[in-house]
Amino acid sequence: MSTSQIKEFLINLQDSIVAALEQVDGKSFRRDQWDRPGGGGGASAVIEEGNVLERGGVNFSHVYGNGLPPSATAARPELSGRSFEAMGVSLVLHPRNPYAPTVHMNIRYFEARKENADPVWWFGGGMDLTPYYGYEEDAVHFHQVCKDTLQPFGDDCYPRLKKWCDEYFFLKHRNEPRGIGGVFFDDWNRPDFETCFHLIKNVGNNFLTAYRPILEKRKDTPYGERERDFQAYRRGRYVEFNLVWDRGTLFGLQTGGRTESILMSLPPIVKWRYDWKPQAGSVENKLYTDFLIGKNWV
Repeated sequence: MSTSQIKEFLINLQDSIVAALEQVDGKSFRRDQWDRPGGGGGASAVIEEGNVLERGGVNFSHVYGNGLPPSATAARPELSGRSFEAMGVSLVLHPRNPYAPTVHMNIRYFEARKENADPVWWFGGGMDLTPYYGYEEDAVHFHQVCKDTLQPFGDDCYPRLKKWCDEYFFLKHRNEPRGIGGVFFDDWNRPDFETCFHLIKNVGNNFLTAYRPILEKRKDTPYGERERDFQAYRRGRYVEFNLVWDRGTLFGLQTGGRTESILMSLPPIVKWRYDWKPQAGSVENKLYTDFLIGKNWV
């Protein structure tokens, strides 16, 4: 297996997801190419002020360089100083309607090289859902697709990657989950290259199956100022996670990636309040009591 086959899959995946989202939204994504000083570049596809998506991006990147950044070696310090090659597709979608959840998906491949030594390679990625107003049927659907996606890799694969997702997308300084999770994995290189590549292909190819029906079901739900206000407040948690804890954001910035493409994950309208909590018994409070609890949905 060569990295060219991975790259071809990722580029085709970006194109297919963008085409499907343009069908749902009715507005085209803006596309541009960028080059990274030091090696590589990428292709960004971004939508702003769409009919359905207030902001969203589906980005491809392929970068390489002489030394891995701290974010990539934090868990594997023995790789410090190696040259690297990394490629992936990363997307974040922020619908305008507060009843339609934000979603994130990412799949990536890393290779670290050193003279007179075998390359060290691994895959990473996953997808996760961040609702503002929770629907149990949406959560069940999203997690069922995640479970079905991973079933070919063993009965223990989904529970393991679901738990990994719950633990990773957690705001430690708030002591709360970012959303209702999904699946997540990193430093994945077992049992062999072909199986790992098959796994990321399954995740990428099933993203639309997991998310598109939810988006289409919720995008026209009536809402008012109250719902938009709560959505903006909860989006603040998304910003906090991405800027404080997310390894992907740090990797992109530390390797000199294109800042505009890296930070396309941030929502356009956000609010913070001092020491605010939703009223007990309110529909907003239900998000905390019934959904942000690390629940086993399937």
